Amino acid sequence: MESPAPRTPPLKLPSAPRRPPRERPVVTGRGPPGSAVSERRAEEPLRRILRDTERGIPAGHTAEEAVGHRAEVRVGDGLRRTASGLLVIGFGVGVGVGCVGPTDELELEEGVSEDLARHRKATLADLSYTYDINVPRDAGALTGTLITRFSLSDNSGNPVVLDFKDPAERVRAVTVNGRAAEWTPIFDHLAIDHSAFSTEARNEVSIEFEAGDEALNRNPDFLYTLFVPDRAHFSLPIFDQPDLKAPFSVTLEIPSEWEAVANGAEVSREGLSAGRTRYTFEETEPIPTYLLAFAVGDFQIEEAVRGGRTLRMFHRETDSAKVARNREAVFDLHESALDWLEDYTQIEYPYGKFDFVLIPPFQYGGMEHPGSIFYRQQSILLDESATQSQILGRANLISHETSHQWFGDLVTMAWFNDVWTKEVFANFMAAKIVHPAFPDLDHDLRFFLANHNTAYGVDRTPGANAIRQPLQNLREAGTLYGAIIYQKAPIVMRQLELLVGEETFRDGMRAYLSEYAHSNATWLDLIGILDDLSNEDLADWSRVWVEEPGRPTVSTELVLDDGRVSDLRISGSDPTGEGRVWPQTMEITISAGGTLSTLPVRLDAESLVLADWVGRDAPDFVLPNGGGFEYGHFHLDARSRQRLIETLPEIPDAMTRGIAWGTLWDAFLESEVSVADWYALLLRGAIEEGEEQSLQRVLGYLGSTFWGYLTEDERAAQAQSTEELLWGQVERSEVATRQSSYFNAWRSVVTTPAGLARLRRIWEKVDSVPGMTFSIVDYTGMATTLAIQEEGNAEELLDQQLERIDNPDRRARFIFVRPALSTDPAVREAFFESLSDLENRAREPWVLTALGYLHHPTRTSHSRRFVLPSLDMVQEIQRTGDIFFPQGWLGATLGSHNDPDLAAEVQGWLDALPEDYPARLRGKILQSTDGLDRAARIVHGTEP
Repeated sequence: MESPAPRTPPLKLPSAPRRPPRERPVVTGRGPPGSAVSERRAEEPLRRILRDTERGIPAGHTAEEAVGHRAEVRVGDGLRRTASGLLVIGFGVGVGVGCVGPTDELELEEGVSEDLARHRKATLADLSYTYDINVPRDAGALTGTLITRFSLSDNSGNPVVLDFKDPAERVRAVTVNGRAAEWTPIFDHLAIDHSAFSTEARNEVSIEFEAGDEALNRNPDFLYTLFVPDRAHFSLPIFDQPDLKAPFSVTLEIPSEWEAVANGAEVSREGLSAGRTRYTFEETEPIPTYLLAFAVGDFQIEEAVRGGRTLRMFHRETDSAKVARNREAVFDLHESALDWLEDYTQIEYPYGKFDFVLIPPFQYGGMEHPGSIFYRQQSILLDESATQSQILGRANLISHETSHQWFGDLVTMAWFNDVWTKEVFANFMAAKIVHPAFPDLDHDLRFFLANHNTAYGVDRTPGANAIRQPLQNLREAGTLYGAIIYQKAPIVMRQLELLVGEETFRDGMRAYLSEYAHSNATWLDLIGILDDLSNEDLADWSRVWVEEPGRPTVSTELVLDDGRVSDLRISGSDPTGEGRVWPQTMEITISAGGTLSTLPVRLDAESLVLADWVGRDAPDFVLPNGGGFEYGHFHLDARSRQRLIETLPEIPDAMTRGIAWGTLWDAFLESEVSVADWYALLLRGAIEEGEEQSLQRVLGYLGSTFWGYLTEDERAAQAQSTEELLWGQVERSEVATRQSSYFNAWRSVVTTPAGLARLRRIWEKVDSVPGMTFSIVDYTGMATTLAIQEEGNAEELLDQQLERIDNPDRRARFIFVRPALSTDPAVREAFFESLSDLENRAREPWVLTALGYLHHPTRTSHSRRFVLPSLDMVQEIQRTGDIFFPQGWLGATLGSHNDPDLAAEVQGWLDALPEDYPARLRGKILQSTDGLDRAARIVHGTEP
């Protein structure tokens, strides 16, 4: 581990300037290697944000659907209908000093189109928002007033267009500069007549409205907002695009027994009549609309001071012992992350106060709202039986969301096609931040295990997508998220850091954050900065790694002559046949006579000969991805692959073993390793793997293989020995986190009468497990396993488990998912049918858990009837759900199936899709169906 640089005080940023940063030239080429000269060109500022996109009506929508609110539209100045019935506005889009004149016409459509965003960026400035919102105690509508102020540089006569879902039903009054204004509802926009505005002075727009529930996440005694990526206007009138950053002032009137938190610090708390309290929050620094946040409800507050900074934790946990057990670690992890980031960036934390809110049904692990981070509660408040993976996961999650305060919040992407930049830096920095908290951990192995397999799970499929993708409309921004931007992108950043050097990379990050603080930037802006600091051709490097999908195939070719090496080379190829080359830094690990050696190389051509090995004795194995930062499908030569199958647990180096496990898993899925060999190796690894991080991965592979890649007869034959092996490890483990991992693995595969009887006794608290303390969450997990396996009277067992649960949030969750556990197929079918109602999908993590129960591997013969209807719902799921819900829905639906007949039915469904089916959504489906296809081939097809 490299010693940290001497700590210097971080820079405290001044108040944010109300102007865009200067434009930076963009790399288009360079001179000879090492030359200081590079060719550049300046792109139009707005076109640079949105280039490579397509225009038109959103995919999957007809022109007739795009009209909307026809009976309610009053066409005023600047509005007219096209022959097709669409509404257009004569937008003039120009760049420079002065006002915009009419040059172009724009078709308004549902969502925020790139053209609308471009126009508003060019014509609006000095923007600010003030919201005053009334939150009722019951389920009645939230009501509020918005006052937004801005300067307008548009003399074209075009209306000013704000975004707001269902404006005709929800807007009560609109005034501009103190006078009632004419406005028109168009799709999810309200267009205010241009005549009401001034181009000589700052304008003030006041809107009285009824808030939409779609992004408010309402529960009986709390609610929270979640506006990413474009959902702010689902609930509030707003200019909903990321490059119109603005300060927000928020006032909330709520029931007095509730607490409130928002981005800004609490300024005042005023008691009102009728048991009401008004909270006023300080104006924020400029932030994008997707980061505006507030939460109100029955929360408890923990407060701590770390390094002179006050941190507050809002939570709903009723187990005070659990809170006390986690409290100090949670505050410490936040403070260490803040300290590390201030040192690395040399910029002081930008947002003053630091609160975080723990929400039981939160859709994601966390969301980086400045001044008010939201987390899923169970990811932060861990049980005593937590595994090492869960402990590390919490540290990484906290580091990730804290990193976002600089990467994403302070500097925000200009358009959501660059959303990956905020996620990659948060993940990349988080991997660095956790080092000091876990000094004994192999962090290079942690990086490999956290990223590679998950990214490969997408890049090996026909639905693979590029890291950076074009985006036509923000309503499709949610489809950009996934493993490629969260897991592949950090690997690419690691390669970039290796390419330019760690110090150069850090200096580039500092320059990027300083230059674009409280503003917006693109990937090309960052590449321009790094290009100035290095001698590499980063534009060409970026093209294949960032702008294109897929991964290379990297093969080892070993030729022996009488036991000696006559040829050893590493070859790279493009599996699509397009001849692409992915230049990357590699460390080749070679084992010879039980000794490991490492050979650093740069693979930037199709083949690399390892001439130093010619004439030597045959190596035991060659592992081309020995550094753990390489990326691709690594196709091992037959000798190396067989030797790893036979001896992998004996490799002395933990990092090499961890990489070998991942490489063989990839080979197994590519049908290069037989099921029998792989399962036997996993059983051996479950006993012999000494590195806990790799052990948890091996146990995960074991469970996946047991349920997904063995036939029913094979599973029955392996069940008893697998259970006995894992239970033996539960009894022998002396490290609590390892013991928890073994117990969870055992519970996940238990199927024999003896095993289920033992689990039942543990759930009944008749038997104990020496060294383990179980929480109510653990007992609930045992109950679900017993119910699915139909051990005894399942309904009676579930009744008893419900009685054990005191926490209202956990009770509500259990009640919701319980029908999916039923032994009665009719009850499960009725539950699935209920999910067609949007209201029943409101708590998305609960829905995904329930789908997992419906599609448990023991129930797939029944649950296959849900597959095609689930696929039919995917478009609606994407339209109405949060960003990770469609992929989660698909994974929970398809992930347990391996029936080739079902795979054929799904392929028929795909073949029948219309040509205008949304391309990215089709890609998400292909990513998920790939697992079904592979499992069907491996289980029922021809083995290698």
